[in-house]
Amino acid sequence: MTLLDWLVLIGTTAFIVGWGLWRTRGESSTTEGFLRGGHEMRWPTIGLSVMATQASAITFLSVPGQAYEDGMRFVQFYFGLPIAMVIISAVFVPIYYRLNVLTAYEYLESRFDLKTRLFGAFLFLIQRGLASGITLYAPSIILSAIFGWPLEPTIVIMGALVILYTVTGGSKAVSQTQKQQMVVMLGGMVVAAIVIVWRLPEHVSFGRAVDVAGALGRMNVVSFDLSFQDRYNFWSGITGGLFLSLSYFGTDQSQVGRYLTGRSITESRLGLLFNGVLKIPMQFMILFVGLLVFVFYQFTTPPLLFNQPLRARVQATAQAGEFTALEEKWAQVQAEKRVEAERYVAARESGDGSAEENARARLQAAAQTAETVRKEAKAVVSRALPGSETKDSDYIFISFVKDWMPSGLVGLLVTVILAAAMSSISSELNALGATTTVDFYQRIIRRDATDREVLRASKLCTVLWGFVAIAFASFASLLDNLIQAVNILGSLFYGTVLGMFLVAFFIQHVRGNAVFLAALLSQTVVLVLFTFSGIGYLWFNVIGCVLVVVLGLILQAFMPRAPNPREANP
Repeated sequence: MTLLDWLVLIGTTAFIVGWGLWRTRGESSTTEGFLRGGHEMRWPTIGLSVMATQASAITFLSVPGQAYEDGMRFVQFYFGLPIAMVIISAVFVPIYYRLNVLTAYEYLESRFDLKTRLFGAFLFLIQRGLASGITLYAPSIILSAIFGWPLEPTIVIMGALVILYTVTGGSKAVSQTQKQQMVVMLGGMVVAAIVIVWRLPEHVSFGRAVDVAGALGRMNVVSFDLSFQDRYNFWSGITGGLFLSLSYFGTDQSQVGRYLTGRSITESRLGLLFNGVLKIPMQFMILFVGLLVFVFYQFTTPPLLFNQPLRARVQATAQAGEFTALEEKWAQVQAEKRVEAERYVAARESGDGSAEENARARLQAAAQTAETVRKEAKAVVSRALPGSETKDSDYIFISFVKDWMPSGLVGLLVTVILAAAMSSISSELNALGATTTVDFYQRIIRRDATDREVLRASKLCTVLWGFVAIAFASFASLLDNLIQAVNILGSLFYGTVLGMFLVAFFIQHVRGNAVFLAALLSQTVVLVLFTFSGIGYLWFNVIGCVLVVVLGLILQAFMPRAPNPREANP
C-alpha cells in the first residue's frame, strides 16, 4: 500500500473509533450502560447498527467471491428477511420491552424454567462464539495477504485490538461507531463498482458487461426450482431464510442487544423495518460488485490462484515446474477467452441473433476450458501441499483491490473491510459477554452480586470470549467459503432456539420439561442430518424449528399439567 492508502486507512479508522468513544465517554461505568447503552438509541442508529452487526468483514470478502464463482443466486438467501422483520417487530419486541430483559434468554425462564433458559443461552454461546472466530479470521486474511504478515500473529493482533475496543466502549460505543462504519462500508462498495466499470474496455458498456455475465450463467438471481439439495433458490430463501432471520434477529443476543438499546418500542421497530427494507438491496449491490469483477477478468487475465501466499508455497515444492507450466497454459487460454468475449459483445451490438448465439456458445466453451485448467492447478496444489485448502473465493475481491484499485482507494476498501470486522466482532463479543454474565454468572453463580461486580464480570467475560474467537480463528482456514461457513454454523443451532421461542409465544399449554426435551432431541436430529445427509443447510432452520414445536406438543401430551409458578402469558 502507498502512503496515501495508509493515511486513508489509519485516518478513517481512527476517526470512527475516536468519535464513538468520545460520544459515549463515561457511559459504560454501570452494567446497564455497558450492556444496553442506557436505552437512548434512535431508530436510524438502531437500523444501521443491526445492519453493521450482520455485515461483517466476511460479507465484503466472501460475498463478491461467491458471485464471481456462483453468480447472483446467493441473494435469495435474504428473501425471507423482510417478512421476519415484520414478525419480530410485532411479536418479539413488545415482549422483550415489557419484561425489561437484558438478554433474550431471560424470557425463556419467565415462560418455562431455568434449564430451558440456560439451554437456549448455551446454544447461542456455542454458535456465536465459534462464528466470532470466523468473523475475526476474515480481516486477518486481508492483512496477511496484503502485507505478507504471518497469519497467526495477525489473528492475535486483530483480536487484541477488537477486545480492547469492545471492553472500553461498551454497547453504546458499539452502536455509535457502527453508524459511521456502515456509511464507510456502503460508500466504499459503490466506489469499487464505479472503478470496476471504469476499468472495463471502452467498448464494453455497463449493459454489455451484464450481458457477458448472463451469457456465462452468473445472472441467476432467482430460481423457482424446488430442490432440497440446492442451497439457494426462492423456496429455501423464503422458508429457510425466513426461519434463519427470525432466529438470528429475534433470538440471537448479538442482534437483540442492538435493538434493545432503543429509547422506545417504536424506535426499535423502525430500526428493524429499516433493516428489512435495505438489506436485500445492499446484499445485491455487494454481489453485483463481485459480478463486475468476474466480467472484468473476462477481458483481463486473472491469477490462476487468487491465494498468492498459497501459490508461493507451491513454488517452493517439487511441483513448481508443473504449476508454472499450467500458468503459461492459463495465460494462453485466457487470451483465447478474451477474443471470444470480444466477439460476443460485437455480436450483441450487431443485433444478429444467429451470430450472437454462436458467439455465446464459443464464449461458454472457452470459459469451460479455463475452468478445467483451474481444476488442474488445484489438483497440483493438493499434491504439492496435501491438506491445504484450494478453494480461494475469499481471496478474489481483495486480490482485485490490491492489483487494480488506484492509490488511496486501496486504503478505502481495506478500511471498509476492517470497519465491517470491528462492527460485527464488537457486537458479538458484547453479546457473548452479556449472555455469559446475565444468564450464568448473575443467575447462578452470584445472584447477590453488586452492580460493580456484574460490570467487572461482564468485561472479563468479554475478554475471555475474545480469546475463544482468537483460538477458533486459527482453524478457520480449514473451512470452505467463509460466508457459507457462518451461515451453516448458524443454521445448525438457530432452528432449535427459534422453536423454543415460538412455543413460548404461541403454544401456552406446553411447559418447560416438554420444550426442553424437545429442544434436546431436535438439536440432535439436526446435527445427525447435517453429518449424514445432503440437505441444503437453509432447511435445517425449518427442520429444527418444526421439530421443537411438534415434539413439544407430543411430549406435553404425555406429561402431567402441574401448575408452573414461573409461567407467564406473553
